[in-house]
Amino acid sequence: MYTLIAILIIIASILLTLVVLVQNSKGGGLAANFASGNQTFGVRQTADFLEKTTWTLAIVILVLCIAATAFISTGSEKSESAIQQRLEQTATQATPDFSLLPNGEATTPEPTGEQN
Repeated sequence: MYTLIAILIIIASILLTLVVLVQNSKGGGLAANFASGNQTFGVRQTADFLEKTTWTLAIVILVLCIAATAFISTGSEKSESAIQQRLEQTATQATPDFSLLPNGEATTPEPTGEQN
C-alpha cells in the first residue's frame, strides 16, 4: 500500500510541476502594466482553472504524504538480520569464560605492559 501511495505522490508532484510551469506569472513588474489590457474572458478562465488545479494538487500531495506515514513499516515484524545474528554470536564467543580455570578461581588476564 505504501508503494502505491508513493507512486501517486510522484505522479501528483510531476503534474503540479507542469501546471506551475504552464501558468503565467502574476508579478507586478513593468510587463504587468502592458499585459493587463490584453486579457480576454477565455484567458482569465484558464488562469482560474490552473490556479485551482495548483491548489488541488498541492492538497492532494499533502494528504497523500500524511496517509503514507500510516503505512510505513517500522521493521518490528522482521526477524533479526543474519549480520546482526553473527555480530551477537561473535560477541558472546569473544568473551572469555574465567570459570573454566583449572584451580576454580576466576581471575582476569594481566595487561601486557606495552603502552604507547
